[in-house]
Order: sequence, then structure tokens, then C-alpha cells
Amino acid sequence: MTIDTGPAAWRQTSNQNRMIKFQNGGGGDNPVKLAFFGSSAFRVTAPSGMTVMIDPWRNLPTGKWDWYFHDFPLTAVDIGVSTHAHFDHDALHLLEASVLLDRLIGTYEFDDVKITGIADKHAIDPTHATYDFHKINSYFGGQKLTPPDNSRSWDNCLIKIETGGMRILHWGDNRHNPPEDIWERIGPVDILLMPVDDSQHVMGNPMVAEVVNRVVPKVVVPHHYYTWNVVQRQSTLLPVEQWLGTQPVVRRLDSAETSYTRNTLPTDQTIDYFGDHVGFDVDAWHKANGLQTGP
Repeated sequence: MTIDTGPAAWRQTSNQNRMIKFQNGGGGDNPVKLAFFGSSAFRVTAPSGMTVMIDPWRNLPTGKWDWYFHDFPLTAVDIGVSTHAHFDHDALHLLEASVLLDRLIGTYEFDDVKITGIADKHAIDPTHATYDFHKINSYFGGQKLTPPDNSRSWDNCLIKIETGGMRILHWGDNRHNPPEDIWERIGPVDILLMPVDDSQHVMGNPMVAEVVNRVVPKVVVPHHYYTWNVVQRQSTLLPVEQWLGTQPVVRRLDSAETSYTRNTLPTDQTIDYFGDHVGFDVDAWHKANGLQTGP
């Protein structure tokens, strides 16, 4: 065992004073904010101001296959959540957070935030994928993918956040066809965070449509796609433009954060697309990791 073994929170100079304040309750009447941090990472800000980060990412620890130019920037939030034990979803150690919920199964509730984790399985059907990730998996370790005897990293926990009178579901990399009891546990959803890219890496577009048609959210937010200055081409991820072109209502957001209230959710199902906007200073991130950008 070395000094670098295990959690690193003991080195952080921050503290849980914010959570002590939230502990007194009261919530707030502010809108719910949703910010995109690239890949599958989102920060949800509750009306009280409490922040929840879902699925911060890092590069594959073996160093054999970098997806990102650098690891996720150290980010302060109140609660960190991971949907599953894959490198592009599990970098909770890069959060300065008071509470970490790694692969949550069950319910965590605090002040005006309720987080429910629903245990299911990772998508493994490559029917529509540009690249055969079964072959890639075999090359980079050969873990068992097929349930029920899959390796733990091929489990997935659907994460549902309830705050501000709305229900936000992060699909993670879940399969598109979970058993009926999973759909019952999911229940009504207002905002669905769904993995979509034109390589159809996690699931094919018809599978995405199956999920969306079953959940029937007011808003669908794509993630897990290629962003030019954060994700490297060797990730095999692609942009999401082709899929967006098949959707009837698309809002192309002009920043990395948007707001929602129960009363202002769209009447017709709408795609909210963050594009290449991410919630951190990308140029500073590159510079801090030794990569100079611009002239």
C-alpha cells in the first residue's frame, strides 16, 4: 500500500460547510440548472443551490486507449454520482464533493434533492454500431459482457434525480430493453439524458427511439458524443448531427448550462443539444496539462 492508494479526499482543503447549511433544509424557488461537462458528465443544480455531478470521466487507467486529451478537471460540487464502473463515467476521485454515490442502488435524499439508483445492465448489442466493441473489449482485457454473468463494469445504474418538481433520468450506458420491472421503477420522467452519437457506440438509433418512446420525456438531452476539443478522434465516438437531423424539434443551446422549471417545460418533445459547449474552461484545462492552444 502506498500514499496514493484509495480515496484522496483527505488531501482536499475544502470542507462540508455547504452541506451543513443545506442540512437545515428549506430548498428554494430557483429554476433547476443543467450543465454539460462533456462525454456523459452533467451537473444538476437544485433550487436550493445544491449541486450534483453525474459521471465525471477520465482516461483508461491502463494508458492503452486515451479517449480524452486529459483527465476530468478537478471540480467542486456537493454530490458526485457514477452510473457504472467504466473510465468514461467513474472519475469520482476528481470531484471535490461532500458525498460520493458510486453506482447507487436505492435512494439518497437530502434537502430538496432525491436521487434514486436503479440497478440494471450495460448495453452490449452492437447491431447498429460502426465499430464492433465486443472485439475491442476482447483486445483490451476480455471481460465478460453478457448478463447475468457479466463483469461488474458491465452493470449499470440508471440515476433518477428529483428536484424542483421535475424528474431527470440519466440513462448512463444502460441497455435499451430492460425487463418490465425496471420500466416500472423508472416511472414518469421529464428530462432524459440519453447516450447518442452517430457511431451508435452505446446503442443504435432505433434502440434510442425505443427508450424515448417508452419514457416519453418532455426533453431529451444527448450525451456520449464527440466534442472536438475535449474528446479525441481515437475514442471512435462521432458527433450527433445525423441523429439530430431526424428529430422534429431541436434547440441548439448557446452555452454549457440551461435552466428548467416545471411550468416552462416544452409541450412538444424537444431535443436540447449542448454541442461543444462544456462547463469548464477548456483552454485553461489544456494549458494546465501542458497543451498550448491558439496562437
